[in-house]
Amino acid sequence: MYQFIDRFARAFAILGGIVLSLLIVQTCLSIVGRSINTILHSDAVQASAPDLAERLLSTGVGSISGAFELVEAGMAFVIFAFLPLCQLKGAHASVDIFTAKLPERVNTLLGTVIDVVFALVIVLMSYELAQGMLSKLRTGQTTFILEFPVWWPYALSLVAAIASALVAIYVAWARVFEWATGQIVLPVETEEAQ
Repeated sequence: MYQFIDRFARAFAILGGIVLSLLIVQTCLSIVGRSINTILHSDAVQASAPDLAERLLSTGVGSISGAFELVEAGMAFVIFAFLPLCQLKGAHASVDIFTAKLPERVNTLLGTVIDVVFALVIVLMSYELAQGMLSKLRTGQTTFILEFPVWWPYALSLVAAIASALVAIYVAWARVFEWATGQIVLPVETEEAQ
């Protein structure tokens, strides 16, 4: 079961990485386009090469219209897409100043409780995201510039949130089982081993 969950989580992380890469490229292109547009509108270029500047400006060089809407829509998906692998590998940021001196059994119980609470929270977030998506679908709300339906990014994020919830539930179950039986279900991975 672990291998299937691992492949599932990695697939979402790869998909999230692809979307993040596309958002980065789009943002860079938008910034470069805006910079070129500003240069072509500058007094120096307009005075020295007005015809060239006008020809280049007529191609539509400039920032990408609605780029921030795409980044806003895509980043929610990206965050939820990385959560399954992060949860499965126990890669969340943690501060163990107070727990470092506790007995191993107490730390195991504490980690189990945290994983169960995380699973409950991500399930609740998925539910609320679904409710938000249905609300946006009912109202027909669209984005301001690109005018695409707002429920689309909600739906994409919901798919990744459900994947996160499924992995979080698996991790919570595995931690409870490990704590109760002493058997290891999830491999222990450290930063040094990866």
